[in-house]
Amino acid sequence: MPNFRSPDFLTDHILHTLAFYEPRCLDASGGFFHFFKDDGTVYDKRTRHLVSSARFVFNHAMAYRRFGRPEQLAAARHGLAFLQRAHAQPQGGYAWQIDWHAQRATVQDGTQHCYGLAFVLLAHAHALMAGIEEAHAGLDRTWQLMEQHFWEPRHQLYADEATADWRVSAYRGQNANMHVCEAMMAAWEATQQTRYLDRALTLAEAVTGRQAALADGLVWEHYRQDWSVDWAYNRGDKTNIFRPWGFQTGHLTEWAKLLLQLERHLATADRRADWILPRARHFFDTAMFRGWDADNGGLVYGFGPDGAVCDADKYFWVQAESFAAAALLAVRTGEASYWNWYDSIWAYSWAHFVDHRYGAWYRILTPQNQKISDEKSPAGKTDYHTMGACYDVLKALGDAAR
Repeated sequence: MPNFRSPDFLTDHILHTLAFYEPRCLDASGGFFHFFKDDGTVYDKRTRHLVSSARFVFNHAMAYRRFGRPEQLAAARHGLAFLQRAHAQPQGGYAWQIDWHAQRATVQDGTQHCYGLAFVLLAHAHALMAGIEEAHAGLDRTWQLMEQHFWEPRHQLYADEATADWRVSAYRGQNANMHVCEAMMAAWEATQQTRYLDRALTLAEAVTGRQAALADGLVWEHYRQDWSVDWAYNRGDKTNIFRPWGFQTGHLTEWAKLLLQLERHLATADRRADWILPRARHFFDTAMFRGWDADNGGLVYGFGPDGAVCDADKYFWVQAESFAAAALLAVRTGEASYWNWYDSIWAYSWAHFVDHRYGAWYRILTPQNQKISDEKSPAGKTDYHTMGACYDVLKALGDAAR
């Protein structure tokens, strides 16, 4: 096994993952291809999903900042232009899914998702940090769009979904708010505008504090229009990958990671939130206790209110977010147990998820760690989670060294 805590290992793994997507992901006619088989074959050249379109901008902007290759900057700018050219809609907002053919975009799903706008905001923030100055206007526009259509001051949270003409649905969810929190922190880094850090803190307090208090101190996924817990939403339905039932192991660890990053940003602004560390520990420790598969290794997807596993499949992003959270907790607390979890999650992922031949990570494995298909990266998966987690650990190690 490699030394998973080594900055050289993490850097090499990012490059190995990037090599799977480059240059085959770039579509010269606009944007990026979104559907890849295990060997990198593109099996759908026309369907474009907003989440992937935005995440590819993140991937290339981060790579440029780390490695300084001009083609990475050009790819980030290319992707940002596609968001505005193909996904952006005349009535405001961004189409969830489009058909891109002959340099024309046909809307397949015009639903407005706050989750999607979170990644549009994230893409603009990271593009701006990479030196793409034209991203500044798009960052502000996305903030205003979300403020106008999704922000609910009474609840201090964002609504989730609207029709193409902005009729907001009754569904409320934590997932969109979690990723908006992530994007707001990136926007704060890019601009130092206080409104972004304030909003990130507000969202973190609302989801991980007030809403978690309604669900046994953990983050439940689904809520009604008044933000009361909807315990039954999507129960028994595994088809909606963005709205799964149950406590999500990976979302608990992802929140642990985001909370520690928020604590660091607050410190730079001479602000404190003493509740952050104990809450991050609680989420992570519970996720490991409930989610670790002692027989087959790895972290399961979800568990129910009774603590029993409800979805034993293994998802790539759950492992990635969890090793990042473990590293941040290890650095923050100095406790060896978190490094032990980090090494265990990495060793499992290295053995089962990482494709050592072609690069990148497999997407989903069965409870016994078998692949379920040869579709490595369908729309939504760009290995933003896996490379992002490596960057997060590198950042934490760098801070610790300083």
